[in-house]
Amino acid sequence: MKKMLAVVLTLMCASSAFAFDSDDSVVRWKNIVGVITAPGVDNPVGGVHAGAGPWSVRSGHARVNLSNGDTFFDVDGLVLNGSNSSGTPGPVTAVTGTLVCKGGTTAAAILDTPPVSLNVHGDARFVGQIAGVPAVCNNPLFLVRIATPAGAAGRWIATGTERFIGDDEK
Repeated sequence: MKKMLAVVLTLMCASSAFAFDSDDSVVRWKNIVGVITAPGVDNPVGGVHAGAGPWSVRSGHARVNLSNGDTFFDVDGLVLNGSNSSGTPGPVTAVTGTLVCKGGTTAAAILDTPPVSLNVHGDARFVGQIAGVPAVCNNPLFLVRIATPAGAAGRWIATGTERFIGDDEK
């Protein structure tokens, strides 16, 4: 009985350690939303220009470990609002996830994931790494940017919202 109690207590302590992760190097965005702009109006973030029109997202989230670059994001239903392509991703067939460090300053660092496919429903997922995350990444922002077509590449069309660093959500 004592061995059983010791095992149970060990498991409870281990699970508590995972539940109360206080690693401030992990940044999470609970939602991703589309850029809300009128056609032809730019809304730059960290020097990154916005897409040429409004976009919406059904759901999405992102996570970046600033200490090792481990990155995950997924977006569902990333589609245009308006124009003849309304309700579709239009000509956009690939996106990148972008970490912006020191957003709102002239020294912003802009770091991209490799491109991932955006399907006809506006769904994309990435699991991998962002290389070159600086030792200090103040005010981290997350963007979803156009990878293809080439004429629109680099413009942001969605952003992470409800940012949590480490355990500040708990």
